[in-house]
Amino acid sequence: MWFKVTLPSRSGFFRSLSRVSGPHTFNPWTDYDASTDISSSAPRERRERLRAHLSKRARYILIGEAAGYQGCKVSGIPFTSERLILAGEIPRISTERNRLTSRARPWSEPSATTVWSTLRELGVAEYTVLWNAFPWHPHKPDDRFSNRAPTTAERALGLPVLERLLHLYSGAQLFAVGRTAECSVQSIGRHAIPLRHPSMGGASLFRAQLAAALP
Repeated sequence: MWFKVTLPSRSGFFRSLSRVSGPHTFNPWTDYDASTDISSSAPRERRERLRAHLSKRARYILIGEAAGYQGCKVSGIPFTSERLILAGEIPRISTERNRLTSRARPWSEPSATTVWSTLRELGVAEYTVLWNAFPWHPHKPDDRFSNRAPTTAERALGLPVLERLLHLYSGAQLFAVGRTAECSVQSIGRHAIPLRHPSMGGASLFRAQLAAALP
């Protein structure tokens, strides 16, 4: 079953996602990448996936830094890889749709694998929404298959979108995955429990901190 959801209350949020995010960035929900997307319908398919992901009343929201080229850039969902979707490991996302990319092997992101395996182990995968403080994918010039940290100006562009997202889930507990995400959350006057980012050897600490923070 493919989850097609209509969420009128979220229309403003999705409009804010469609705005131009700046140079050397890729918008997964409006941009088409001919070098990896199978069809020009890929942006629309990614929007549908994101709508399905956001269709649950969340207890917890994990906020990262920015979309990565192996994860959200191709899947449309933060901290989520194509491989995990095809394996049926992402709640509310169907495995019956065709792949969106032409890569011989499905895209796989180590951080995504760590995040979702931890959420499943702790029994909260169904009740968690994932997001990025800078929702789009910042990349190096002329290389969409790379990641870079968003600039200060770019981070500011993501704050109104983050505020809209959090407004949709007013009762959810917030977690900031990494220092950059924590600073963004603080910038809009909110508090999030800080977690070590699972990349660069941080997976074990991420798991332990999230487990300790959950009720």
